[in-house]
Amino acid sequence: MFNIDSGEFLVVAIAALIFIGPKDLPRAMHFVGKWVGKARAVGRQFRSGIDSMVREAELAELEKQWAAENERIMRQYPPQPLAAPETPAIEHVAHDSVSHDPAPHDHVAQDGDAPVMTPQPEIHADPAPVEVAAPKPAANDAKPVPPASEVKP
Repeated sequence: MFNIDSGEFLVVAIAALIFIGPKDLPRAMHFVGKWVGKARAVGRQFRSGIDSMVREAELAELEKQWAAENERIMRQYPPQPLAAPETPAIEHVAHDSVSHDPAPHDHVAQDGDAPVMTPQPEIHADPAPVEVAAPKPAANDAKPVPPASEVKP
């Protein structure tokens, strides 16, 4: 930023030590450091503000280009009105004119036939679970555990 090499920095440090003195030099360096930090923060804020303005200007320019291109395409290919979809005519058959075939399994389905209904399967509830008792151990198989004071290592 300031292009100060080590020799020039050494001359400035010695001059500051002579003119300010060793007693006040830490306070002066702290004061200068605070002001340099504030100046850098202002510069950073200014740069980010400029960058955001440039981005907004670029976006506005891109939106104008997009609108012009969209207008050109819409003029070149005007929207065509959609044709109404054709719906098949539904014929209503009177209830009396339906013939009842005695053998429906031999009958071949035709366009006017009604759908075939199948009977629903019967659903039964599950039987209640039967409780089974766990086998009890025999009384003579179990050996009593002796107290810890009676066990020899």
